[in-house]
Amino acid sequence: MVKEELIKRSPLRIFEKSIHGGLGEGNIGVIFSKEGVGKTACLVHIATDKLLQGKHVIHVSFSQRVNHVMNWYDDIFNEIAKKRDLESARVVHDQILKNRVVMNFSQEAAGVAKVLKSLKLMIEQGHFAADAVIIDGLDLKGVNSSDLSAIKEFSKESNCEVWVSVSLEPSQIADLDGSVPKIFSSILNEISVLIKLETKPDHIHFEVLKDREDIKALDMNLKLDPATLLIAEL
Repeated sequence: MVKEELIKRSPLRIFEKSIHGGLGEGNIGVIFSKEGVGKTACLVHIATDKLLQGKHVIHVSFSQRVNHVMNWYDDIFNEIAKKRDLESARVVHDQILKNRVVMNFSQEAAGVAKVLKSLKLMIEQGHFAADAVIIDGLDLKGVNSSDLSAIKEFSKESNCEVWVSVSLEPSQIADLDGSVPKIFSSILNEISVLIKLETKPDHIHFEVLKDREDIKALDMNLKLDPATLLIAEL
């Protein structure tokens, strides 16, 4: 399969359709679940899809070292290439690497403001116009509404979309039945899209809890395949 056909047939097209055509620049999307469910794999698949389209991605990790994150990208790309029998896979892989930057921070030491400053320097002085920024492993205990407002303002000024992953304790998301966890209450206005990953017997399930002004549970008809860690159709 050629790259263009791979992009067209990607389950990310269903993902985008489920949230009114995609997240879009100037918006924050949050994916949450319990620890270890597959949020990083999900974000890397989203980012890899954008890279395949020739877009630029900055991946910020609060929880994993740079080389570990790069290994995630290699693994996800290799699974996509193998599953779709991608032509000239190694050439495509080398091409998309030019459009990706991986950064690692300690959230406790740096704080949101310093991270955003570093991102702006990369975009403006490093001449790296990111279409999407991934923030993996944000700890909400160290974040307030002004931090989220700053991230949203950054996404507007930089003309990019921002995807964030958040781990919650099981008690914070137990028996929610489609409701938004209370921990998001003070920052919900800054979040455009809120997605929950939930463990099922044979897969990880996707559910939208907020999409712009709509705050209601919606099945995305997608899963995270536990074998490949790729987003796939149900």
